[in-house]
Amino acid sequence: MTYRFLSSLPRGGAAVPATFLVLVASPVLAQSSPAPPLPLGIAMEEYAYPYPVRYLPLTIDGEPTRMAYMDIPPTKVANGRAVVLLHGKNFYGAYWRNTVAALTDAGYRVVVPDQIGFGKSSKPDIAYSFHLLAHNTATLLDTLKIAKVSVVGHSMGGMLAVRFARTYPNRTERLVLENPIGLEDYRLFVPPQTLESLTDAEYKQTPETYRKYVASYFVSYPPGQYEPFVTVRTRIAQSGEFDRWAKSSARTFQMIYEQPVRYEFGAITVPTLLVIGQEDRTVVGKNLVSPERLKTVGQYPELGKTAAEDIPNSRLVALPNVGHIPHLEAPVQFHAALLDFLK
Repeated sequence: MTYRFLSSLPRGGAAVPATFLVLVASPVLAQSSPAPPLPLGIAMEEYAYPYPVRYLPLTIDGEPTRMAYMDIPPTKVANGRAVVLLHGKNFYGAYWRNTVAALTDAGYRVVVPDQIGFGKSSKPDIAYSFHLLAHNTATLLDTLKIAKVSVVGHSMGGMLAVRFARTYPNRTERLVLENPIGLEDYRLFVPPQTLESLTDAEYKQTPETYRKYVASYFVSYPPGQYEPFVTVRTRIAQSGEFDRWAKSSARTFQMIYEQPVRYEFGAITVPTLLVIGQEDRTVVGKNLVSPERLKTVGQYPELGKTAAEDIPNSRLVALPNVGHIPHLEAPVQFHAALLDFLK
């Protein structure tokens, strides 16, 4: 286990894929005013990803589904190695765009799935589990004839990455956890929630409340850079299938809450890198925690150190003045640490 703080490299923002607002002219006002964004299907059919999207058909609990993914070849001399990037709960594969570019430029083949229940993938009403998502990811790699892979997981994707590495240690070369959630057991301080209450919370979300929520992930990332996440969520909420999306989101919250991976860190057998933005205070179910208790949880500087102590053969890179998503807010530092670890 080694600790390292990165602060000397220049920081830079990375634009996420842009969505657009349709402007209409008002017959009364002298200037145009923005109309509500157009609805977006829950499979994000009209949302452009940075690389071609393909689909893997899967049958889950007897229900036909399909898993969206991007498979990007190296743009420079291939090194014969592959990396899979696992997204967080409130995100989808497209936000890995600049990380894909950094990796393919270094010779890696990169696979970026949208997990079932997220992004362009199906949203079945099933009992979600990290075992299922890890199995689906392994099935995708089998289909692509990728025997071994380095696994990079952000936020919820970090929990999934741990589950994948624990389930498939012989095909996991290296493990990278970027501000993973699940560094603490949320059941110890977040009261359990019913599926109905969690689904209802999705309906109560407004553009304003969601914008504030997304803003809490960052320290200095420009609002214009993360506004597309808000626009996508707002457009999906207008979909005729939003109820299915909301239930899927509620069920994946329950998955995170009910299936901690924290207690398995000591059993991880592959070399592991933790990249931790030091200003992150993410807590799953934060709005359900008392103000006094909230002062003692979600403390990523301490959580990162403890995780690094518990995971054998691990390395911790701490990023000062960075929040929950280093690969967007501090891409230069993040990609430098990632490439140095993978080489």
